Formats: sequence, structure tokens, C-alpha cells
Amino acid sequence: MTATPTVAPDDSEVQKKVTDERPDSWWHLPLTTTVLGLIALVFFGLRGVPGAESSFALAREGDLNPLGLIPERITVPSIGGAVALAVIALAASAALWVLHARAARPRPAARLGLIAVFAVSWILAFMTWVISERALDVATLLQGTLALAVPLAFGALSGVLSERAGVINIAIEGQLLFGAFGAALVGSLAGSAWVGLIAAPIMALVMGALLAMFAVGYRVQQIIVGVVLNVLAIGVTSFFFGTVMRQNPGQFNSPLRLPTLRIPVLADIPVIGRVLFEQNILVYLMWIIVAGLTIALFRTRWGLRVRAVGEHPRAADTVGIPVNRTRWINVMLGSAVAGLGGATLTIGTGVAFGEEMSAGKGYIALAAMILGRYHPVGALLAALTFAFADSLQLRLGTMSAAEGGVSIPGDFLLMLPYVVALFAVAGVVGRVRVPAANGVPYVKQ
Repeated sequence: MTATPTVAPDDSEVQKKVTDERPDSWWHLPLTTTVLGLIALVFFGLRGVPGAESSFALAREGDLNPLGLIPERITVPSIGGAVALAVIALAASAALWVLHARAARPRPAARLGLIAVFAVSWILAFMTWVISERALDVATLLQGTLALAVPLAFGALSGVLSERAGVINIAIEGQLLFGAFGAALVGSLAGSAWVGLIAAPIMALVMGALLAMFAVGYRVQQIIVGVVLNVLAIGVTSFFFGTVMRQNPGQFNSPLRLPTLRIPVLADIPVIGRVLFEQNILVYLMWIIVAGLTIALFRTRWGLRVRAVGEHPRAADTVGIPVNRTRWINVMLGSAVAGLGGATLTIGTGVAFGEEMSAGKGYIALAAMILGRYHPVGALLAALTFAFADSLQLRLGTMSAAEGGVSIPGDFLLMLPYVVALFAVAGVVGRVRVPAANGVPYVKQ
């Protein structure tokens, strides 16, 4: 939608002419969903395993399930269930065609709702097909999803804090790694996972200080600085792991784990009870930080100043906002948050520190931040999406060797989370509004 200014030759009223133009790429999304829906119909449904059944385990014995409202197991015909779900996905795709045909700029809520219906139906059709003749424990799948999402979410929130202030944070990978290293090393020396939890964000601040010093202070190209810091983090942690931690793991690298905090009654809710209300403190901190950061960024004076620095630093400086100091603070805060994500990799899961154990999670977190449109809630949802793909491939990997059903090559399963991340980010490129001054150093005049 564009506005065309009109110049009046006299004192007559000026009318603003508004042109509602349909973007040239409006058909990309409906076409993509249609093709994917047809793939689901043909391969997951019509070409499924004849006579097979797919089972989804829901409620467990001992759950708070009055009158058995939620069944312990749902079993559906593999072909029939996949076909029905594929038809629902195609119906949502057809509705997208209609929605875009009727309005050049369809309502975002309706568009997102149809996309959600399509995505859920398509994923369920895939799962119904792939677990033919087998059973999938839904609660276990969701527990794995949340566990894998926590470091991604903390890393994505770190990116939101930095990039909303105008500093590109490619160094999330190094911040996660330093957080994991600090939690394991200091926690082992103190003999307490709680001390390791405190040490993790402090250790990650080292990466944040280096990023802020070079990117904000010395105005070095921020993407290059981030990549170099990631390499530095790998080198430093690998050196100490090989020379100190490996020599005396009992003292310097013992596996510690934060205790599980169970919320009574709520933890007994079927399917989601154990997933949401029987976790360690890092999971609860993730929910709190997402909510707090959302309110702080979009409902407080501090958030307005941060966003002003990221959008128009010169105007922010003009009204008295210290641009570079604000960027320093946000980069440091983001690094501390990423350090909590690193702690999840060690004391959050009860494993010892290992070389390069972040394994690219920082880059996936960066993709989650972009897919989440630089918003804390969006970043969390994107992290959950990528983690679901990772959890699903882990579950399918244990099923692939079972007799009968569908067997998917292990190499493809390993690629699944990264393929999902690639297509998800590619789908929003050009439609995500990046903070205007992101990556642009500010020099006070």
C-alpha cells in the first residue's frame, strides 16, 4: 500500500491518493503450501503402508485425568489418518489462495491462522505416516522439544537484546560455549550446580565485553568480529579442556545437574504437565525472561530508548540518549542471557563439558531470532519449532531400525533440523524488518 502525494495549485483541499498494490510474490506462499499438501496426500497418505496403524500415547498412569477424558492412546489407520490430515492441509492452502485473491494485503491474523492450521496438519500427517505399525509417546517428544529449545531460546533472546540496540551478534555460539564451560568448571570446583549457574552468565560476559569493545568501541565490522570470537571461544575452551579438564575430570569437569522443581497438581496434567511443570530452574527462567523482556522492550521507557538507538541513533543522541553506552549495556545483558543457555548444555542436562559441545546451536539461535522477527515471543516460538524438528529426528532415529513401518535414512534425519531452519529463514527473508541501524557503528559528532 503506497501513498502518492498531490500538489494543489491553489488553496483547495489536498486529498491523499492511496494505491493498494498486490506484491508480485503474493502467490509464493499459497503455491508452496499446495505443493507440500499434495506431497503429503500422495506420499504420506495414498502411498502409505497398507493395513498399518499409527499409535500416539497421550495420558499416563497416575496423571490427573478425571473420568479418563484424555485417552491413554489414540490409534488411527495410517493411510486414512494421513489422507484426512493432508486434505485439511490442502483446505488451508486453498483458503490461503482465496484470502490473497480477495485482498492485496490480507489480515495478518487470518493469514497466520491458516498457516498454523496447514503446518500442524502437515506435520501430523508426516508423523502418522512415519510411525506406521509403531507408537509414539507424545509427552516424551514434547519433553525433548522443550529441553532442546532452552539453549536456542536463550541464544535467540541474546540476539534480540543486542540487535534491537543496533549491534549484530554473530557471537552467540561463543557465548553459549563459554557459558557451558564456566558452569562446568566453576561448578565442579565448588561442588555445586548452583554455583555453576551463577558462573555461566559471568563467564559469557567475557565474550560480550570483547564483542562490545570491538564492535562499539573500535567500530570493527561486526559480522567479522562475531565469527572471530566464535573461533576464539572454541580455541580457548578446547585448550583448557585438553590440558586441565581431561587430566582431572573429577575436580574440574564432574557432571553436575540442577535439581528438578516439580509444581504439584499442575505437573500431573496429562501430556503437558511434566513438560511444563516438572523442570529445572533454567526452564522457568526462560519463561520469565521472555515475558519480562517483552514488557521491557515494548512497554517501558528503557525499551523505547533501546529501540530508538537501534533505529535512529543520531536522533536518539539528539534527545540525550547515550547511544554507545546503551549498546554496551545491551550487548552485555545479551551475553549473560546466552550464558544461561550455555549452562543448559552442562548442568541443565547433567553432562560434563565437551569440546565444541554447542555444536552450531548459536547459529540456529540466530536463525530463530530472525524468524521470530526480533521479538522475544517470536524468538521463543521459532526456537521451539527448530527444537521440535530436532526432537522428532531423535525419536525417529530410534524407530528407524525397528521392524516394519517406514524407515528413513539416518543421514536425512540428521539434516532435518537444519533443513527446517534453512527453509524457515528463507521464507521470511525480505519480509522481516531489521532495525534500521543494525550493524552500523555510531560516531558522535
